[in-house]
Amino acid sequence: MSVPWKATTVAGVVPDSLWEAFWQYENALMANDLQMLSYLFAPGPDTLRADTSGVRIGHDAILAFRTARGAAAQRVIIDCHVRMIDDRNAIIMATNSPDRGGWGVITQWWTFLDSAGAPAHWVVAAAQVAAPPPALDGSIWRVVGNPLVPGAELEFGPLLGETVAVKDLFDVAGFAVGAGVPAFLAEARPATRHAPAVAALRAAGADLRGIAQTDEFAYSIAGRNVHYGTPPNAIVPCAIPGGSSSGPASAVALGHASIGLGTDTAGSIRVPASYQGIWGLRTTHGAVDRTGVLPLAPRFDAVGWLTRSPRLMRAAAVASLDRSRQVGIPDSAVVAPAALATVQPEVRHAVEEAVLRLVAEECLRPPDVVDLPDLATALMMFRTVQAAEAWQVHGDWVSAHPGALGPDVAARFRYAESVTPGQYARAVAGIDRIRAELDGVLHGRVLLLPTTSSPAPSLDATADDLDEVRTSTLTLTCLAAIGGYPALSVPALAVRRSPVGLCLVGPRFSDLALIDRGQAFAEALHIDLPAPPSKQA
Repeated sequence: MSVPWKATTVAGVVPDSLWEAFWQYENALMANDLQMLSYLFAPGPDTLRADTSGVRIGHDAILAFRTARGAAAQRVIIDCHVRMIDDRNAIIMATNSPDRGGWGVITQWWTFLDSAGAPAHWVVAAAQVAAPPPALDGSIWRVVGNPLVPGAELEFGPLLGETVAVKDLFDVAGFAVGAGVPAFLAEARPATRHAPAVAALRAAGADLRGIAQTDEFAYSIAGRNVHYGTPPNAIVPCAIPGGSSSGPASAVALGHASIGLGTDTAGSIRVPASYQGIWGLRTTHGAVDRTGVLPLAPRFDAVGWLTRSPRLMRAAAVASLDRSRQVGIPDSAVVAPAALATVQPEVRHAVEEAVLRLVAEECLRPPDVVDLPDLATALMMFRTVQAAEAWQVHGDWVSAHPGALGPDVAARFRYAESVTPGQYARAVAGIDRIRAELDGVLHGRVLLLPTTSSPAPSLDATADDLDEVRTSTLTLTCLAAIGGYPALSVPALAVRRSPVGLCLVGPRFSDLALIDRGQAFAEALHIDLPAPPSKQA
């Protein structure tokens, strides 16, 4: 069989049936023919496929990945090198040229499958894919520079030399806000000045590396965006990054920027911090000026930061907060069994073990056990108010642009539209009551709980699984939003070698004290997690 590329073999003759299978595989990839791809990948739990996002193990996991990903980029095979191991096994390495440019390489182990009840044919037992490296990862960045906007010209500055990934909700002079929605960006006008939260970091010397992606209108905690893609989780291969501050979080975890500037309404800073093993602070509601920040639910929206160290987190906070309003925190802390009951058993065990270690290390007095207001009711009230306010802010635009949003966010806005004024008023009254109850229960003490109910879910997780994780995680994260409290996710827990944050929820305006306490806890716990990549240009 003739081939239109350079091909070499070393041992044995390449069977025509192998060439045919190779081309069937290529054509199936281009056409997204899932039936053919399933046929050509070896059945069973041992089949492997790897790319820069990690390794997928087993035929079914690989097929689920292909189903979720869609068709591969069109490409042309430039050369192909075959090494016949024996008459039933071969290694193929091929160079390809995608239509969008660059070079890619694939490595495949093909084996001849001759099982009872099925025609004998060649199948891929293992594959590794190396795509052309992008100049700009559009799932992380909407626009990026080196820098995009330089910091203030200072001889000395607390953030001199640091770089900021700005969530695509903040005004950056000369650029429009896109909010993760291309149709919204197309109609937006460039900002004439920086948002105060952006200006504060620049004034301390930090450069703006770029504007980073967000989930659509920040109405999600998953980190997925149907328009721009899913940013990589820097620590957990093949897992979602967490959102909606997904772009800044991945940029920081990957070392593309040292500070992520984000917002947190229902956990949008804390969740990606937990999933990617970095520091994430939701500040006291109103402690950072939200002028020039596109809102979602103003009653709960708060500004905050993502960093790889507590030192840098504190420097960003000091540059942005009014220190005259900051307060200390008492030595005592509290835990709530009701909150731990909503999380995966391994996460609950990790938190309990961490608390015992902190007490043994004399970093913490034995915490008091408290009863929180009914968590299911709190979450229901929170979701109702959040939805109603999201519709107040974005409803007219959403109504005028049918089909502009992905299915999950569109469904949330449909629910938001259905909330009546009476339901909203009752939920606001309920939120105010729960807030007062939380103040009474906590008495100004730090509440310890896991940041998220689980480690980062798989990229291949079903919609139902993600919704279950979302609900259980929001049960935890909504407490700080309801109380207007600062909440710090500390990368101090590990479950199945994946990070989970230990969350410290403190009294209002105890932001700086909370960072200091979190640093002491992290040093005492010193969890051995996979190291994030080193800083990149």
